[in-house]
Amino acid sequence: MDNLFFIEELSPLYEAVQTSSIFQDSKLFPDCTLKTTAEEILVAYSATCEREDFDLKIFVEQYFDLPPAADSSYQSEEKPIEQHLENLWIVLQRQPNADQEGLSTLLPLPYPYIVPGGRFREVYYWDSYFTMLGLRAHGRTDLIQNMVDNFAYLIEQHGFIPNGNRSYYLSRSQPPFFALMVQLLSEISGPEILLKYRHALEREYAFWMSGENEITQDAPSHRRVVLLPDGSIMNRYWDDKDTPRPEAYIEDEHIAQQSDRAPTSVYRDIRAAAESGWDFSSRWFADGQNMSTIQTTQLVPVDLNCLLYFLEKTLLQIYRQLPDRVPADVMKEKARLRKQAILNYCWDEKVGFFFDYNWTSHSKSNSWNLAAAFPLFFNIASSEQAASTAEHLKNKFLQDGGLATTLSNTGQQWDAPNGWAPLQWMTYKGLVQYGHDALANQIREHWKQLNERTYEETGKMMEKYNIQDIQVKAGGGEYPNQDGFGWTNGVYLMF
Repeated sequence: MDNLFFIEELSPLYEAVQTSSIFQDSKLFPDCTLKTTAEEILVAYSATCEREDFDLKIFVEQYFDLPPAADSSYQSEEKPIEQHLENLWIVLQRQPNADQEGLSTLLPLPYPYIVPGGRFREVYYWDSYFTMLGLRAHGRTDLIQNMVDNFAYLIEQHGFIPNGNRSYYLSRSQPPFFALMVQLLSEISGPEILLKYRHALEREYAFWMSGENEITQDAPSHRRVVLLPDGSIMNRYWDDKDTPRPEAYIEDEHIAQQSDRAPTSVYRDIRAAAESGWDFSSRWFADGQNMSTIQTTQLVPVDLNCLLYFLEKTLLQIYRQLPDRVPADVMKEKARLRKQAILNYCWDEKVGFFFDYNWTSHSKSNSWNLAAAFPLFFNIASSEQAASTAEHLKNKFLQDGGLATTLSNTGQQWDAPNGWAPLQWMTYKGLVQYGHDALANQIREHWKQLNERTYEETGKMMEKYNIQDIQVKAGGGEYPNQDGFGWTNGVYLMF
């Protein structure tokens, strides 16, 4: 940790750049590499910034190497899509990067890895599971192994898996898919893989459950854990910082200015939504429309708790291989209680659908979204609950290009009319699990055809797609639609 460089070390230059709009993308400056030490740069900045002829952009270019512009030129319209995707693994692969240590926000990793593409120049946590599905389809077990080992390394170094391998992501994680990655590897390489990653899985679980023994009915939340009135412990998304995100500094300031809440509270909820991977969606907004009402930390997300249930079940599987019965008994009970809590708090009997739960107002969220498919994927729902969920998915969410993420069109990228590969996959698999094959195959075909059509027209695989009007490019959010794209490639190959 001693050699880590944090962009905030460059204050007040850091704030000056991020509020100046000299770069279109707020992520660009935090991704720069220093040409000399932060101390020397700040001395030079202090000596020159007051001069009349001072030019901030020229100064930055003098003292920093800017990251290469996202290369959107790679196309292969002439090649079949399968061959294009096989070639893309080479384009999206990055090598270990210890040479930038201390001069860049990039966290070094010991093994090669796959990045999503576009402006995303580092590995991302939950993206990587869906990327691994594609690597498996192409027989690239070597890269799957490397990526699992990289995540185990991050857990060993930092106690958890950060959002991505950047120092500015070290205050938050992303949806905990590591147990699914380990299970995927164990399906390929054998069940002993589970024991190999036991300690990494335990440490990730400890990270998400930090504070579970300190919460009380008077103080019912601590970091990512929440105590509910009946004694159930569930999880929420969180971030340990309450300042603007370095990679979206000016955007976060604007949102805080529009809110009537304390800026620190708004920043925390923005960051917590970034931990969810759904950045951003009306799912997290109190009024269902405006980001200034963001309330992420007040919600117990159904998908997060399903993922942690699976982590508990994976640890239970490991503990059953040990001679000591106690850890297995403890984890079995934790998983049972979590499943019960998901069904008690997130299932709405009246409408027959799963929702997030607002633990501060003691009420279910009214955001209809695809997180409702996670209890099906993880086999938590009853067959009646799955049938009702499937009916709503068919009638409300299914469009010409696949499933919409939510039913609200707010201009946020994780809302209608956009569809995203990971949620198509989780929903598809969940429906297959309960025998709703016809609907599952309909979703698969709609999504595949949209991917293929876009590829034929552009030679690219996109980060997200407009599933309502398949003639129109997807949009919304803080940055343009990216091409590449790790998880889209992986899900397409599985489909």
